[in-house]
Amino acid sequence: MAVVRQQDQHFEWFAGKRAPCRDEMHYPELVVTENLRQLVRLEPADPALDSRAPLFGLDADALAARMGSAGEPAWRGQQLAEAMYRQRLADISEMTTLPKPLRQRLAAEGWQVGLPRIAQVFQSEDGTERYLVEGQGTGQEGQTVETVWMPEGDGGETGDGSEPDETRGPEKEGPEKTWRRATICVSSQVGCAVNCQFCFTAKLGLQRNLSAGEIAGQVVAVFARHGVEVGRDRVNLVFMGMGEPFLNYDNFMAAVRLLVDEVGLSPQRMTVSTSGIVPGIERFAQEPANLRPKLAISLNAPNDAIREQIMPINRKWPIEAVMDAVRLVKLRPRERVTFEYVLLGGVTDRAEHAAAVARLVRRAGLPAKVNLIAWNPGPGIPYTMPQPAAVEAFRAILAGEGIPTYLRRPRGRDIFAACGQLKRTVEG
Repeated sequence: MAVVRQQDQHFEWFAGKRAPCRDEMHYPELVVTENLRQLVRLEPADPALDSRAPLFGLDADALAARMGSAGEPAWRGQQLAEAMYRQRLADISEMTTLPKPLRQRLAAEGWQVGLPRIAQVFQSEDGTERYLVEGQGTGQEGQTVETVWMPEGDGGETGDGSEPDETRGPEKEGPEKTWRRATICVSSQVGCAVNCQFCFTAKLGLQRNLSAGEIAGQVVAVFARHGVEVGRDRVNLVFMGMGEPFLNYDNFMAAVRLLVDEVGLSPQRMTVSTSGIVPGIERFAQEPANLRPKLAISLNAPNDAIREQIMPINRKWPIEAVMDAVRLVKLRPRERVTFEYVLLGGVTDRAEHAAAVARLVRRAGLPAKVNLIAWNPGPGIPYTMPQPAAVEAFRAILAGEGIPTYLRRPRGRDIFAACGQLKRTVEG
């Protein structure tokens, strides 16, 4: 079994009884230990085997098996799935499609939905909301994670192939809706082990992986809060919150399947961002198009020398290795890979950096776009925001080189909800 140890702000990879070189990392059989004390399995346990485990996170087939084990017909599983994922019911007693005696028996036997709960809300002056979301367990397992709601989005999806079909006509607002579209930023882990130097989340280290139910549950909880109507309201999901999704791959993709098959969302309204976990990208390339979200790569630097300084993961998988893996992804018609690029004042925002990024993107040979992000400050992080003139000059150089380039608008900076600011901060 392979082990990842986060120590002294870099990665050391261990397998068996000896310490191999960095190139001998085994994936995905990883166990993560922080400060040599904590072990976390990346492979999810099978919750269908434990009748006391939360139901939320199981698909219709697993729910049917669970009901079968309770002596009920398998189709009761579909009723459970409909109640949890479409009706967003958080208690078995509310599921009136089930007979009352059955609801009473299940409750008496300790069955529980286990939908993650929004424990605290922070509201920005720009309408953004940041949530501390409770997990499905208690103690360490119940640690909160952060999720962000951005009405009207931040422009990140522009140009990636997910624009609305103009033949559908204007989208309608609900009776109490003040937004026409929205973006939800979803977390995959509590904390993060990748240790990007410009990211506030990195200061947490990796606390634990989220289960599939905890990842999908963030979305369902936010949908319930805002009365989102699946199939009518235009809501995009970005797996760009706390954590590295491809270091929690199985749970991440299980959550995607829940959101597609049970909640009814389109994978083309989802984008997953990775820091460049090459084995994860290679695995992602094998996912069927009807389940695969769009892909974003956190590039953030024009070359390996700078990227290694601000993203230590680059020592394991340099830029060219990441590009080779991305080329394996079979894109859908009109789909583009997104390269996310954080502009750090005086570090990654110069004109020569923009020219180098243009060369990198062209050399990738992929339908691609670049999202520019002016760095969002966090306490104790030794970088500065880029000057507006530098941001515009960077964008203009990329555009002049024929690279589709968009500037992501900062949302919720005043409540620590912007990109790179998530750290379970209780002030807001």
